[in-house]
Amino acid sequence: MQIRISWPAGSITANLDASTPTAQALAKALPLASTASTWGEEVYFDTGVSVSRETDARQVVEPGTVAFWTEGDSLALPYGPTPISHDGECRLASACNILGSLDGDAGLLATVRAGDPIRVELIED
Repeated sequence: MQIRISWPAGSITANLDASTPTAQALAKALPLASTASTWGEEVYFDTGVSVSRETDARQVVEPGTVAFWTEGDSLALPYGPTPISHDGECRLASACNILGSLDGDAGLLATVRAGDPIRVELIED
């Protein structure tokens, strides 16, 4: 499953594992509009989707991971260190469900500003 995430200064696509319960719940909510928040080198935003933490949830991930923060009903898109990272890792606020990964350079997310409108849509085949 492929999605497009857009904001005023750009957009990026991501591939999600459609077999995960969280990705399925997110797909049903698309398209969605939200407002960006930033935390270090992470962009996150409310999705209006509420799901449980999955058994393989992780807190430390690779840059460009598409994660779902269950405590905030939010997509979390890390592209570098956060305020709680150690040695440059991408450390999320808590363990998050892993949905997939961004295509291309996750550093594009550096152009997202807190308060920017965010749109997420499914890319149809």
